[in-house]
Amino acid sequence: MIRFLVRRLLTMIPVLFFVSLIIFALINLIPGDAARLFLGEEAPPEAVAALRHELGLDQPVYVQYLRWIGGMLHGNFGYSFKDHRPVLTTILEKVPVTGELTAAALIVAWAIAIPAGAVAAWRQRTAADYGASAAALVGLSIPNFWLGIMLIYLFAVHLHWLPASGWTPLSLDAARNLRALIMPACVLGLVLAAVVMRQLRSSMVEVLSADFVRTAKAKGLGGRVVVIRHALRNAVIPVITVMGIQMGTLLGGAVITETIFAVPGLGQLAVNSIYGRDYPMLEGVVLFSALAILLINLVVDIVYSLIDPRIKLAGGRS
Repeated sequence: MIRFLVRRLLTMIPVLFFVSLIIFALINLIPGDAARLFLGEEAPPEAVAALRHELGLDQPVYVQYLRWIGGMLHGNFGYSFKDHRPVLTTILEKVPVTGELTAAALIVAWAIAIPAGAVAAWRQRTAADYGASAAALVGLSIPNFWLGIMLIYLFAVHLHWLPASGWTPLSLDAARNLRALIMPACVLGLVLAAVVMRQLRSSMVEVLSADFVRTAKAKGLGGRVVVIRHALRNAVIPVITVMGIQMGTLLGGAVITETIFAVPGLGQLAVNSIYGRDYPMLEGVVLFSALAILLINLVVDIVYSLIDPRIKLAGGRS
């Protein structure tokens, strides 16, 4: 286990290096001058030049990159152009919000996908199977922003059941936090549920034709016992792989969803940083998200061995 963790952590270093290089290059290709944007179009050239010097924007690009990387190696992600706060401090303040939204979306996805996928596989080529597959196809086809707007119109504008936007921390008011969380979690969770359901159904169909499942049926075990105790546990491993891969998509969808519902998480922070040309903040958010995805995939590999003892972390199956 220790050897596996050390090896995986070491492989993250070159990945994060190339991610940082790509992030920095793309951000510097964004048109516009941050100093001019902050001071306004009527600002004198001397003031713009002074601000560019203060922010380090007058230095060569490679010098800016090396200074940024050197700061991160010492735990310093830089300071925001907008409010001069440490980037890492601001990111850590937003992580609980995005983390809560992501966890709620995963709960929604699993609550829908596992029963629907299991039923579709057990009742394959029936109305239940076709209905679940059609619902999954619809879920994959609906854009996040459209679904979010429709939910706002239905539950906030028309029915007045939920707030249209805003956020209340869980520590201040749990009930208001839940009401603000429901719609954005459903937007992210429904799309993810469609992907998970399709993968689970495909995996379950394969497992249900295995010899150990036929043996369980021959022993007289009921359909529910066969599905839950025998088939589902073995079919869920490929689903976990999909979940790990989809975490990047989930975080990307959170950018749109948090903007629509005014959720003050990492997604909204990234959008505001783009609009405000806050390069250090945007670079920090993207790099932090990349690190989070790498760590999530590491956790997925560890979960494999907990679900199926035949899988060895040292590399492959025994």
